[in-house]
Amino acid sequence: MDKKKVIEDLERNGEYKVLRKYEKPNYYHHDDGSEKFKGLYLDVETTGLDASDKIIEIALVPFDFSKDGRIFKIHDSYSFREDPKVPLTQKIINLTGLTDEMLAGKSFDVDAINKVVESALLIVAHNAAFDRKMVERRFPVFIEKAWGCSQTQIPWKEENFSSSALDYLAYKFGYFYEPHRAENDCLAGIRLLSMKLPNSKNLVLDVLIKNADKKVWRVWAKDMAFSKKDILKNRGYNYYGEQKTWYIEIDKANIESELEYLEKEIYDGEKKDLPISTITAFNRFSERTEGYS
Repeated sequence: MDKKKVIEDLERNGEYKVLRKYEKPNYYHHDDGSEKFKGLYLDVETTGLDASDKIIEIALVPFDFSKDGRIFKIHDSYSFREDPKVPLTQKIINLTGLTDEMLAGKSFDVDAINKVVESALLIVAHNAAFDRKMVERRFPVFIEKAWGCSQTQIPWKEENFSSSALDYLAYKFGYFYEPHRAENDCLAGIRLLSMKLPNSKNLVLDVLIKNADKKVWRVWAKDMAFSKKDILKNRGYNYYGEQKTWYIEIDKANIESELEYLEKEIYDGEKKDLPISTITAFNRFSERTEGYS
């Protein structure tokens, strides 16, 4: 049976869409002599979602890419596990497929992890706001690296995707994989980076690189009245619960006009010395950018 012809026949009239099981290629583009950089897709499995929870599995998949977002060779994957010294909950067992027996006595090879990470120019994760915090607490080598997020730094809604979940995006691009295992998620994530967006026709990684490279300034509406919260929310401010305040990320050119707006509309004409944080790929998604001092 010619499987390719069967698939073409099924898809021809638009009534069927065939999903293909992910298979790791050696490369997405042939080497054409372009300048290349080392990227690293990362994913972790943990005992939970809190800061006190521990990493139980980490996967690292290096890949070569060009500044215009093309992906070339995908290198060998690295996967490590560690015994958290506490029993896994049934929820985590069901989610990850890992068990206490599979982790018993295991520990991370920190030297090997450091070696892989040190050569990378860019770290990418799907939900970097979670992964970066987790790995930086455990492996300081990640702190000085530039990071990008394939979940939040791509305008998925503008490209007509109703969800930014990795497995959903994979389905929409015509492939499927076994999710919630760190290495599988990394390989599926690199595949996602290699795709062209349906509306803009831009490569996903090209868009991510451009957004990761942007420097923004975070203006904090410190000590604002609670009654003003809806005004700030409608203007695009985000709430930071630990300090019970709101912030907005803007370009440097708009800082002065934003401060003038806050003085007039939020602080009733009183001039305030408001905290301003600088956000780049080297601190974005880290705990170092949370809150103001």
